[in-house]
This record gives sequence, structure tokens and C-alpha cells, in this order.
Amino acid sequence: MATILGQIHDFELVLEAANGQELIDRIARKTPDVVLLDLRMPVMDGMATADYLREKYPLVKIIILTMQDEDRMVLHLLEKGVGGYLLKDAEADEVERAIRKVMDDGVYLNEFVSRAMHRRMINKPTGLTTSTSPFYNSKVLLSEREKEVLSLLCDGLSTNEIGEKVCLSPRTVEGHRLRILEKTGTKNTAGMVAYAFRNNLV
Repeated sequence: MATILGQIHDFELVLEAANGQELIDRIARKTPDVVLLDLRMPVMDGMATADYLREKYPLVKIIILTMQDEDRMVLHLLEKGVGGYLLKDAEADEVERAIRKVMDDGVYLNEFVSRAMHRRMINKPTGLTTSTSPFYNSKVLLSEREKEVLSLLCDGLSTNEIGEKVCLSPRTVEGHRLRILEKTGTKNTAGMVAYAFRNNLV
């Protein structure tokens, strides 16, 4: 992986670590923009490391790179604010694409993640609250435009792509995104997307 990333002209590999504790000990010296994080590591595992990074380094983007393909794990980590979830057999060009997408838009939703979220949504037991609108939630009420923007974010579109699709300026789209974050109580786009699927908002 280090060799692959080193061959991309505008990427700089700033550190490698054997486990979460080693990463924490070294990250303050030169803080990266993106961390590719394994889940199963000795000393300090990926889950604990992700929690630490979200708290202490909220601007650092996290992409999980693992062999664990459990749907519940995918959704749980996205809710924690992890920006992307890749399996270790991902092709090199997808890893590069994920890094760029997470840097630009805060989240990378590949086909695996999208399917995992849909399966979790479909298999979720039906609650007591019912409504004719799929965007209704007992805690969240979104405007029609917010619903539209949220749906497109869940499709993996960027702010600029959404603006072009619905004829709004990127600034206006970003305003809608921030209001959705506030209403859902989530901290970033990845968490908002996970919240939307978990609560049947899309």
C-alpha cells in the first residue's frame, strides 16, 4: 500500500504505524490529511484509534481498510464519522479515488458500502412510528429541498454535482447540508449519511 501511494505524484506518505498506539505517538509530529486505518491491530485496535482521532484530530479524514465486511460494522463506523470503508482487496485506483473523494467531500461511498447500508435498512425491524413519507422521523423533519440534497449526498454526489443537478449554487447546497447536519445532530457528511439510512430517511 505504501508503494502504491508513493507512486501518486501529489500524495505524500508522512508516516506508517504498526498499531493505533504507535500512530497516536507519532501523529502530532506531522499530522496527515488522511489516515488509512486497519481494524484488527495489536496494542490498540482500529475502533479505539478512530475514536481517538475523531476526538483529538477532527480534521483528519479516516478511511477504513480492512477484511471485515459486516454490514453493522460499516454503518457503525460511518456514524462515528469515518469517511470511507474499503476492503483490502480494493484495487489501487479505488484507494486513490477514495482518498481524493474523502478529501473533497468528506465521504466516499462505494458500491459495497451502499449495499451494506441498504441491507441494514431493509432488515431493520419496523418501529412503532409510521408515516406515509419516507423522510419522516420522530426527531427529524426535513424540508423538501433538504430531502432532495440528503438523497443526492447518499448517492455519493459532491456539492458541485448536486448544485448542477438541482440548479443551485454550491454555497446554497452547502447551506442545506449544514442545516441537515444540525437537524440530525451529526458531525460530518459520513455520519449524516449513516444516520439517514439507519432512520429510513432515504
